[in-house]
Amino acid sequence: NMATLEKLYKQVENIKAIAEENRQKENEAAVRIQSWFRGCQVRAYVSLLHKNATSIQKIWHGLTARALFRQRVKTAYFITKMNFYNKMAVKIQQRWRGYYVRKYVHDYYARKRYLEGLTRKNKHIRRDLEEVAELQWKERERITLEKQEKEKNIQAQRLHFLLSTKQCLGVFNLPFRTEPDETELRLRKVRPLLVRSGPFRPALEVQQQRHRPLEPSLHIITSITALEEQYEGLMHTSTPFEQVAYGTKHFREEHKEYLKGKKPFKTVFTTCHVFDKFGRLYSSAGNIV
Repeated sequence: NMATLEKLYKQVENIKAIAEENRQKENEAAVRIQSWFRGCQVRAYVSLLHKNATSIQKIWHGLTARALFRQRVKTAYFITKMNFYNKMAVKIQQRWRGYYVRKYVHDYYARKRYLEGLTRKNKHIRRDLEEVAELQWKERERITLEKQEKEKNIQAQRLHFLLSTKQCLGVFNLPFRTEPDETELRLRKVRPLLVRSGPFRPALEVQQQRHRPLEPSLHIITSITALEEQYEGLMHTSTPFEQVAYGTKHFREEHKEYLKGKKPFKTVFTTCHVFDKFGRLYSSAGNIV
């Protein structure tokens, strides 16, 4: 029957259309299922590998750690034995050296005499040091007293105008006192402080100026006969005017190699130092020129 065939054909076409529509979704779903399954497989395999690697590493680390521990135990035991042996050797050497020194080297009575002599020497040195310290203290006291006395004298010279006179008593010689003050007596002994009359230069500077070395000028250094000394006679003017002999040679013209290596004559002189004496000369008023 044609109707049934057409109906079946339509159903097949419908099924094919539905399958074609769901092909992409089913493909993606299959890929996702496969990826999940393969991921589970890979993760299980990696987990198994990790467990096995952990077991192998645990066993290997245990072996290496035990070997290292044994080596460290051996080293520590060896160090302990060496320390013990060294300690015992030191004790043996102490006993032996003590015995040897006491029997062959050290003399108790000589050591005692040395210490007694050292004690006596130390006593002498301490006594000398005490004497030197006392002398130094006395010297310091003397210097201090001299300095104070000098300061008092200088102060008395400055206050000399307060000295008492026949007409007027000073401030240090009041009438109600039974005797003059110590300052009054000191003012009578010292002379008044002289005030200098001008701002003089230091004596050392004046002495240096007076005894400074001679520095003559160019005019004084130049000789009186300098021009005559520098003059060189010419053959044309110094020789007599006569006929030159036959065969005479003028070497000054022929042998010019004699002049090689010589510096030419300088016609320009260096400048004169005008200020070479600046700050070393003084005017009549005492000021520096």
